[in-house]
Amino acid sequence: MNEARTRSTAGRRPVGKVRPADTRRHHRALILQQLVDEGARSRADLARETSLTRVTISDLVAELIDEGFVSELGTRPGTHMGKPATLVGISEDAPVTIALDLSADGQLSGGVVDLDGHILAREQVPFVRGDDLSVISDLAIRLQAATTRRILGVGIGTPGIVDAAGTVVLAPNLGWTDLDLTGELSKAIGLPVHAGNDANVAAVAESAFGAGDDGGLLLLTVGQGVGGGVMIDGRALSGPLQSAGEIGHVVVDPDGRQCACGNRGCLETFLAAPALRQLDSDAARAEVGTRLASVLTPVVTTLGIADVVLYGPAELLEGALLDAVRSALAHQTLPFVAQRVQIRLAPLDDELVLTGAAALVRYRELGVV
Repeated sequence: MNEARTRSTAGRRPVGKVRPADTRRHHRALILQQLVDEGARSRADLARETSLTRVTISDLVAELIDEGFVSELGTRPGTHMGKPATLVGISEDAPVTIALDLSADGQLSGGVVDLDGHILAREQVPFVRGDDLSVISDLAIRLQAATTRRILGVGIGTPGIVDAAGTVVLAPNLGWTDLDLTGELSKAIGLPVHAGNDANVAAVAESAFGAGDDGGLLLLTVGQGVGGGVMIDGRALSGPLQSAGEIGHVVVDPDGRQCACGNRGCLETFLAAPALRQLDSDAARAEVGTRLASVLTPVVTTLGIADVVLYGPAELLEGALLDAVRSALAHQTLPFVAQRVQIRLAPLDDELVLTGAAALVRYRELGVV
């Protein structure tokens, strides 16, 4: 990158002095990230791979062992000269996360998720527009009681526009405006709470734990509403409005049905699960797929996205709808792009919003992506 180019500095704040506590947190995150990504390592491996000194590694590994994140796993197999290296790795009893998914149609899902994204316990309860937040906090508290392990915090994937502080700025399908979701639930549960848009956290999960191409990934959640999460060059996009990926409220038919957002004919009024369940023919579903492609094409082409994932009920999305998306997009963009874009389904069994909500907590609390 050419750093000589003139850039605007309006609105920037000075970085200030880096505190020792910040440095220590960063170094801890480096160690945990390496163990999550690469598996068991020796202390010498960690020093070499993180460029930290052996003294620093030894000190921080001892601290992480005391806190239950890391454990010693024995010596490396094989014959080596001198004293065999002792391996360390993420502990089987490491702290876990309570994860909550508000994206489904009329349902709230929750789970206990470990640092590797494995769901250890799960529960579902009914949840619809107008329900009190106590439904959410009660489920989190029950899941908290379902594990004996230390809990890092609670992660929530919710429809709508969510700011960095965890306030739901707007979630039309839930009837929420400027709701301090993390603040209200943190008081009720007594744990740190982190919230993100459901499609954004699902995109992160598909990248971190699944088969997603985080170089250019667009993931659509299809449930009670329709959301989109975008990953470019390994980073989730949000934008200054925190609304990147909100394609569910792009108008595709100005004379269409009233949408929960107040407009008419939003993509969501055709593609959300309740709308799809009302369709009685493949031709009707193919028409929805064509409308979806008209929204996807400029996004895919403009951002150079190669991996498009539809995450929702397979019985509603596969077949005529998915075939129509592929066909229409192939005719609406450059052949070079069409030949390289993968459009696929991710099964609900992957529980991407749950694991993505857990990944959000892992990042916010530990600095591990």
